[in-house]
Amino acid sequence: MFKPSILVCSIALALSACGGDTVEAAKPALLTLDGQQPLVVAHRGASGYLPEETYEAYVKAIELGADAIEPDLISTKDGELIARHDPNLGTSTDVATHPEFADRKKTRLVDGEEQTGWFASDFTLKEIKTLGGISTDAERPQEFNGKYKIVTFQEIIDLAKAKSNATRTVAVYIETKNPSYHRALGLPLEDKLIEILNKAGWNSKTAPVFVQSFEPSSLKYMKSKGLNTKLIQLIDADDVDMKTGKLTYALPSDRPYDWTLAGQTNRFFSEMVTPAGLAEIKTYADGIGPWKPYIIPVKGTFGADGKQLDLNGDGKINYADATSMAPTTLISDAHKAGLFVHAYTFRNEKRRIPADFKNDPKAEYKAFYRLGLDGVFSDFSDTAIAARSEYLKEMGR
Repeated sequence: MFKPSILVCSIALALSACGGDTVEAAKPALLTLDGQQPLVVAHRGASGYLPEETYEAYVKAIELGADAIEPDLISTKDGELIARHDPNLGTSTDVATHPEFADRKKTRLVDGEEQTGWFASDFTLKEIKTLGGISTDAERPQEFNGKYKIVTFQEIIDLAKAKSNATRTVAVYIETKNPSYHRALGLPLEDKLIEILNKAGWNSKTAPVFVQSFEPSSLKYMKSKGLNTKLIQLIDADDVDMKTGKLTYALPSDRPYDWTLAGQTNRFFSEMVTPAGLAEIKTYADGIGPWKPYIIPVKGTFGADGKQLDLNGDGKINYADATSMAPTTLISDAHKAGLFVHAYTFRNEKRRIPADFKNDPKAEYKAFYRLGLDGVFSDFSDTAIAARSEYLKEMGR
């Protein structure tokens, strides 16, 4: 039988014999930590198209070609792990339209922030299954609101396994959401997460699983309890000072909440991106998940009156009126520490894309890919993959 690999080898040997490089050697090396193409993670599923963290959103993300699907895990009253970005169900479900739950509306502190709404810890899984997910962005499709139900962690694992085959593995990229908050309620997330992964046979470094958290203590606890999957330290900030391009820090995005509980109120997420901070992270994690301005900062343009200019003339001031600054050394610093870098969150809406990318989300992705970013969290996996294909073509791959 004819084998194409023999022909390739023959060409490579011929080039070498003539004093040239081999075909592989002629290709520019990718700057990712492992030399592989960047990972595309479907942030809360296909959340740019369907209500986030619903079964249908995860199915859609897989259909779009995502390498991994991301659930944020919170707990129900009866200790079941479900996929929701916030413990407050009022944010992403139609609970407010259910009169039978009207009396459960309350005000609570979540990681030091006062919130009013309906909290998952006051509902059983059976009750939560009567709710429908809603879009959390007014610019995105609203016609699916309430139609799709909340999904459990087990259902997500079952889906990923069912959609994986000999040529493709769908990974699951899990976040322990507000772990200290859940622990204080007597509904800790970590042991149940490990139990479910053990039953799935997915508790190893080679398993198609990533586990991330903003709280170092959550990751350290799981590692001490035998979690062997790839672990990722998330790194947040509150906002960007558009005059300087520097990140700002304010509750609840100033520091990991477990630092606050430990009285470490003089520390901020910014410590994590220093060489010392990265070295500390390497003792318990395999990678970092920073907000993308840590990698390519942005800055506004200001007039003589001190006001930021509306560069696109749409009457609004947002990211579309900011421009990119020179990249930081975070990716190379992390790689030197042996950590991969998966940045969040990439989106298609014009208001979220800096002006120098000219409203083209693919141009933004490619700028990050060229720096050696190991992975992206995207609300639009198809766009991330299309941009990756263009980048790989640039690199002769």
